[in-house]
Amino acid sequence: MGLDDLTPRQYAVLLTVSQNEGLSQTQLVERTGIDRSTLADIVRRMLKKGLLTRRRTREDARAYAVRLTEEGWKSLRGADPVAQRVDDRILAALPPVQRDRFLADLGAIIAALGKARDAPPVV
Repeated sequence: MGLDDLTPRQYAVLLTVSQNEGLSQTQLVERTGIDRSTLADIVRRMLKKGLLTRRRTREDARAYAVRLTEEGWKSLRGADPVAQRVDDRILAALPPVQRDRFLADLGAIIAALGKARDAPPVV
């Protein structure tokens, strides 16, 4: 199974879980930006495909910790080269001198959004 067999959101979920084994579905929502009901449906389908497993967390018996199965790891490894080619094609639209700046700016945006997400709510 490669990227052709995965939707972009499924790939995002696999990649996020691979980098953060044991995340709860709520944490996956926060990390991927996929809304809760859509993410629950994606996880349900990926469980049926044998790409993910989930177990109740010790901290909260209502929450599930999500992990990749061996098949999930195989799918991710198969999809990574295709995803890299897509990234390369997108970056090729920029002149070489602008690519590093674009990636740095994108990283800054992601970091700022992460800080905003972690900040206490303003009351």
